[in-house]
Parts: sequence; C-alpha cells; structure tokens
Amino acid sequence: MESAEWESVLQFVSDPLDLASPLVDKPVSECTTISGNPASQIPTPPASDEGSPAVEQSESNPIVSVSTTFYPGANLNPLPPDVIFLSSDGVFFYVHTHQILGVSNNGFKGLLPAKRSKLNDELGPVVPLDEPAAVINVMLHTIYNMSCAHYSPTTDTLVDGVDGLAKYGVSVKAHVAPGTSLYSLILSQAPVAPIELYALAGKHDLYDLAVPISSHLLAFALPMLSDEFADRMGPVYLKRLFFLHLGRIDALKRLLLPPPHPHAPTPKCDFTEQKKLTRAWALASAYLAWDARPDLSTRAMETALCPLGEHLSCEVCQKLLSERIKQLIIQWSVVKRTI
Repeated sequence: MESAEWESVLQFVSDPLDLASPLVDKPVSECTTISGNPASQIPTPPASDEGSPAVEQSESNPIVSVSTTFYPGANLNPLPPDVIFLSSDGVFFYVHTHQILGVSNNGFKGLLPAKRSKLNDELGPVVPLDEPAAVINVMLHTIYNMSCAHYSPTTDTLVDGVDGLAKYGVSVKAHVAPGTSLYSLILSQAPVAPIELYALAGKHDLYDLAVPISSHLLAFALPMLSDEFADRMGPVYLKRLFFLHLGRIDALKRLLLPPPHPHAPTPKCDFTEQKKLTRAWALASAYLAWDARPDLSTRAMETALCPLGEHLSCEVCQKLLSERIKQLIIQWSVVKRTI
C-alpha cells in the first residue's frame, strides 16, 4: 500500500463512546501501543459526498473513532477483518464476516455478506448499524467469546446488547448460558437491577439466569411492577415470580402456627399456666403473619418472639420456647428462595 493512502489520525478509545483520548492530537507515528499492540494506521474512509459514513473532520486531519478491541491489527482471528461495522454514534468496528455468520441464523439481519465497492475494497465494506457503540461492543465480545467486563457496561447496555443478539439472529440461550462471560456479567449486576434483568431473562426464556436473579426479588413489591416489565417478562415468568412470593408467605404462616410444645405439669407450672405461653405465641405469630413478607429476616422473627421468654417464670417453658424459635428459624431458612 502506498504511503500516500495512510493520512488518517485515529482516536483509539478504551471505551467506544469515550472521545476524550490523549491520542487525538498526536500523529499516528507517536501512538506506540494500544492495548498492548502496536498502533495501526487506517486509511481515511471515503468522503461523505461519495456515499461513505460521515466522520468528524478538521481542516488539517480527519478524526475516526475506532474500537480498541476490534481494530485492523487486533489479531482476533488468523485472517484479517473483511467488514466494518459503524455504530450509530460513529465508532468503527473491524470484524470478520465468517465469525459473524457462524453464529447468526439470519445473516446478521440480512446485512452480511456485505457487498464490496471500489471505495472501500481495502479493508472491507462499511455496514451501518442502528445500535450505539457500547451496545455493539457487548454484542461483538459475546460473538467472539470474549468478556467485556473491563468496559463496565451499564445494565441498560447489557439489556440492549442481549436484545441486539436476538435481533441479529444470534442464539441468546447459547451465548448467555451458565459458564459464559455474559451470563456472569449479567448475574453480577442482579443485586442492583433485579427486576430489569429478570424481565430480560423472561423475555428470552433464560431460565438458568432467571432462577438466581429471582432470589434478589424477594424484597420487590409486586404492586409496583409496571406494565412494561410485566409485558417484557411474559406471563410464564410473571406467574413464577408471583408464585415465589405467595408460596413463601404461605409457608411462613404455616411455620408460625404451631406453638411451643407443652410439658408435663409441675407444682409451679400446670396446664393453665402454660396456656399463657400459648396465647402469647399466638399473638406474636399473628403479628408476623399479618405483615408477612417473602423476605422476612430471621432477625425480625427473633425480635418478635424472643421477648416472650422474659415473662415466663418456668425454666422448662423458657427452654421449650427457645427450642421452638430455633426450629422456626431453621425451617424458614430452607424454604425455597427462587422461582
């Protein structure tokens, strides 16, 4: 290739959306390494009036935003990239047609294989996509079986990335399965956005993902569930979420019902005296059952029931009460916490 063709100044960004890189004002020759690899020079895309994607330009040098993972010299594949994806916010991703088509069942929504032209024959055709760079970054990392955790994608980006995989014909069940990097990344964000990610799992029938996420929804108030999320997760996973809450509440009420076992009458504590403990237990357990929640903590149980022993003069009754509370806590701790 003639040196006259290499006139671009590239901005390699660690995050595809980050345009504040110190490399912008430096010539390519000064950009020694990117992500551990030598910086690559990329031909300036054709001018916009010739049908090419628009790029930000100054009078002296054009500025092209290129992914630091998917650039021409990334060595992600023995073969050089032969197609370029352009995000909706103007970031270029250099990828391999055979890698994409190998996992897509609809030709990447009919966009591949893309036709070459004389204007872009050097590194492959440019294919504009509707998604922003952060979402495409998640999709391509998944397709190439790489983790994108170091980019710290937001929950919305992960959700849009999974939806994008389905849109472009990539099997979501295969690429968001237990053991995959995307599965682990989504699960790591479940504590902070459980309903969003549970709805995502429900939409794509990702049962293995929905199960651990559902444990973070025990404190979620079902009346606050919006129509959007209910529609997104679908009737099956909506029913499973309701049954999880209702099942735990019913189990709690059943566990609370039996009072401490009575003991044989003694001179200081006959059956009449022991009925005081039974009535006190009934009142305390009714209090817990009235405001029963699927996420009721064992600490709340102890707080409500342990003070009953302060009003008992019989040591045997105190012992039986303590044993009953321990039994209740153990039984509640083993009640199913997931769908």
